[in-house]
Amino acid sequence: MPAPKKTTRGSLLVTAAVLSSLALAAPAAVAAPKPSDSPSGSPSASPSATPPAKMSSVGGARLGRPGTQVNLASGVPVLPKDLSARSWIVSDAETGDVLAAHNAHWRLAPASTLKMLFADTLLPKFPSTTEHKVVPSDLAGIGAGSSMVGIKEEETYTVHDLWLGVFLQSGNDAVHVLSAMNKGVENTVKEMNAHAEELQALDTHVVSPDGYDAEGQVSSAYDLTLIARSGLQKKDFREYSSTVSAKFPGETKKDKKGKSVRKSFEIRNTNRLLSGDADVPVYQGIAGVKNGNTTNAGATFTGVAERNGKVLLVTVMNPEKDEHNEVYKETARLFDWGFKAAGKVQPVGELVPPRSAAQGGDRPGANPSGEAGGSGDAGTGSKPVAGAAAADGSSGIGTALGITGGVLVLLAAGAFLINRRWPLPDLVRRRARSGDDS
Repeated sequence: MPAPKKTTRGSLLVTAAVLSSLALAAPAAVAAPKPSDSPSGSPSASPSATPPAKMSSVGGARLGRPGTQVNLASGVPVLPKDLSARSWIVSDAETGDVLAAHNAHWRLAPASTLKMLFADTLLPKFPSTTEHKVVPSDLAGIGAGSSMVGIKEEETYTVHDLWLGVFLQSGNDAVHVLSAMNKGVENTVKEMNAHAEELQALDTHVVSPDGYDAEGQVSSAYDLTLIARSGLQKKDFREYSSTVSAKFPGETKKDKKGKSVRKSFEIRNTNRLLSGDADVPVYQGIAGVKNGNTTNAGATFTGVAERNGKVLLVTVMNPEKDEHNEVYKETARLFDWGFKAAGKVQPVGELVPPRSAAQGGDRPGANPSGEAGGSGDAGTGSKPVAGAAAADGSSGIGTALGITGGVLVLLAAGAFLINRRWPLPDLVRRRARSGDDS
């Protein structure tokens, strides 16, 4: 697929930041206590209506407490009053500071936000140009009512196509095809669970790689934020998650002359803060990441946005308020609070490093260029994120995410450094005409 014309700006170089080190034996690394076990011994996928009295203390003791955790003081804005989510967290993606949280470690069904872990685990494995012909067994076992991008048996797709299907349409069919390429669903689940442990996302237990409701499948707002932060250190993850719309290969058919023709169709990102909706405008500075919605999970969402040089991550899980796009509305309010509070509020915890970083090893799944899966050419054939202009409004071009990234290395002082000198995805101003993001 030919690359579209893009409006670009020079790469932003962001200075490096040093985070506090984490000794694995420290209390902050205590694993999450299991919720009530099911007969099979796996964590329950249907937690009680109230959070456990004791939860994981990864990232700090206050994050393991039920209820809202925030250090309000003079000059710190008050949190939004109309938040109904079971769990949420606001953090600084670069420093790792958790600015505020509510039941951060409550283990809940994650829905398709779990696809962030799927992507972070598998993206390094396959170059984007790799082609795969879909066979019937690739699509076996997809849950009834799953979100689909429209993959057809006996058609050939590139890995690039498949990842667009995962990120934009949350296609469970694309997840299953990539899992088949990765020696099957069972192997993929095993690798996802191992990667979650490496990230110290200890609330997370994977049963189905696509996030489809399954007994024992849980994560938490804290873990989803850790996972997003890890994924966003990969160039292609950033590009895919910030793509608003793209062309996806359709089914090969015979035309009137009997010639085989394969046309493409447009797919759009279902992240409403990125693509917009009637009751949700595109959020200023948004640059990803992933949304989800299932019966057990309700609506879930992890988003990342940059404004005036600050990069924040917000995760919201299962708003009780039953209004259209409520998860995005609550996320936007938390982003607004976070950008106002950043630099004023004292953190209540931190986003911990991966185990290998704390032990002095290189960050798995990333390389110095920030690309994963070979070429990392995730932008080919897709349109960059639109409608997310930075607060300074410079040149009418938004600033996208140059998220903390690169190789995590152990410093002599016992802290680890995150190299943030990565090129950013391009952002272009969204045109007023509906559906036109060129």
